[in-house]
Amino acid sequence: MIGVLGGGQLGRMLGIAGVSLGKKFVFVDPNPEAGAKSVGQLIVGDYDDEVSLRALAEACEVVTYEFENVPLRAAEMLDELVPLRPSPRALELMQDRLSEKRLFEYLHIPAAAFIPADSEDELRAAASDLGLPVVVKTRREGYDGKGQRVVRDSAELDGLWAELGEVPLLVEAFIDFDRELSVIGVRAEDGDSKFYPLTENTHRDGILRVSVAPADVSAETQAEGEEIAASIMEALGYVGVLSVELFEKDGILAANEMAPRVHNSGHWTIEGADTSQFENHLRAILGLPLGSTAPRGVSAMVNLIGELPTSSDVLAIEGAHLHLYDKTPRSGRKLGHVTITAVGVEVLLARLEELGKIENIGI
Repeated sequence: MIGVLGGGQLGRMLGIAGVSLGKKFVFVDPNPEAGAKSVGQLIVGDYDDEVSLRALAEACEVVTYEFENVPLRAAEMLDELVPLRPSPRALELMQDRLSEKRLFEYLHIPAAAFIPADSEDELRAAASDLGLPVVVKTRREGYDGKGQRVVRDSAELDGLWAELGEVPLLVEAFIDFDRELSVIGVRAEDGDSKFYPLTENTHRDGILRVSVAPADVSAETQAEGEEIAASIMEALGYVGVLSVELFEKDGILAANEMAPRVHNSGHWTIEGADTSQFENHLRAILGLPLGSTAPRGVSAMVNLIGELPTSSDVLAIEGAHLHLYDKTPRSGRKLGHVTITAVGVEVLLARLEELGKIENIGI
């Protein structure tokens, strides 16, 4: 039995991937309607509820998590009862953007210059020292564009401290990047590591809309991305899937943020790679041999945001694979995704264009 903290779409897809491995799942989530309930047992409880956590540990051989905002105390308690993978140390580092940046610095991984800010005065001083434009982020939580602002004019600093909740911030120099990429790696407990091809990502309003893989990058850039992920995993003795978001500028990579879990930009691997990121994460935490990360042709993943298209329209497109998350439609909410596969880039782009003509597809 495998335990998962969180019962959202990532937990759901982990459960689906585990079926072929003969595994059963227990999820802990405060939402009684969590989507993962259809692929395993659901314990309804807060993530820091000791009764729920003990029940999870007693039922499982290993526990993982589908998001990085799990209370650290809960992670540490679980790890004393049953192996938690990735480790509480990795979780702690990646819960705080300042810790992430300091790890990049320690490992000599290129990243934007940064200054922490714990007050409105410090925020203004950091923006002045780095020079506008800057990116202002809450150090903790925040995803899909939440908890961060790009500041291009000093007047935009007025009221920003209060707007972001008067919480510790990270101020970063703005990188005028050419494109956004991501690298997904997986590491087993014995140190064996594999990497998926770099993926090119397109965001709108802070939300990932489209991922294309393999990205059109040189062998040197692919190797550079893999080295960034490898150095992080080695430094942390990491077990499981790690995702690193990257900026590319003039052929040079800079690390942006990372996540100690399976990642939205890796959903294409379900149909587009020999072994999906979800199965490889499970293989890693269970001590099973890692699977091949080789791509099968080319793929594009399109997130379904806010509203759903008509399923038959999507499935009428050759190479289209529809994944719905059993979530109630709501503005800005990820309701599912479509993966398009093809043998070559030209065919892929033609199928993507066809997909984009369908109502409620936000390409």
